[in-house]
Amino acid sequence: MTIKLFLKKLHCYLLMFNMAFFFLLLYPALSYFSKKPGRYWGMVKLRRWWARLSTGFGGVFFSFEFEEPVDWSKTYMICPYHTSNLDTAMISLLVKSNRVCIMGKEELTRNVLTGIYFRTVDLPVDRSSKIASFRAFKAAGERLKSGTSMIMFPEGGIENDYPPKLQEFKNGPFRLAIEQQVPVLAVTSLNTWKVLWDDGLKYGSRPGICKIFVHKPIQTEGLTVDDADRLRDDVFRVISAKIGA
Repeated sequence: MTIKLFLKKLHCYLLMFNMAFFFLLLYPALSYFSKKPGRYWGMVKLRRWWARLSTGFGGVFFSFEFEEPVDWSKTYMICPYHTSNLDTAMISLLVKSNRVCIMGKEELTRNVLTGIYFRTVDLPVDRSSKIASFRAFKAAGERLKSGTSMIMFPEGGIENDYPPKLQEFKNGPFRLAIEQQVPVLAVTSLNTWKVLWDDGLKYGSRPGICKIFVHKPIQTEGLTVDDADRLRDDVFRVISAKIGA
């Protein structure tokens, strides 16, 4: 192992320590807000603080550029390009609304740091089960209908390619957006993978500024479910063009 890789892995462990430390520090308040659905707004706010503290104390910051101002009082299907475990912190800092829900893999319910969220405010999905997936997407549609923005990574996860390549999008998020007639907000992470790729355990991490570009909302008014594939491809092209893929 080279000295550079050793230092990057050391930094990665520092980030993980920060995440665990600030989670434990905030846990009493998280536990309180997790008791009743009416308090879930507090969990979203605390996740924002957790993201700011755990990354900031590791020298990792986020710079957001907007194609046009975002009205956070509206409901969105938010679709970020996913290359790093830092993306959860990024999206927590980006979204200025307390009515927001992340959909992620079912295993996150058993994770020490994410479990409390995926057993309450967030939505887990077991993609190995068609019935479980159907129920999760039905619940996501109900959240959107009630005015809660959804965050869904359209690639379905972080792929094994390094450097990362934009993978084919699944059409679930776009079908949901059309069904509920909510705009799609595409988010392009330009260099987060250079700061920390995936979980960082293989190549480590480093201090830096993650540059994030938020595209203008793509409207779904007037579209039908037959347009879901076209909407998916449009969002793919928007993100692909921004990263120069």
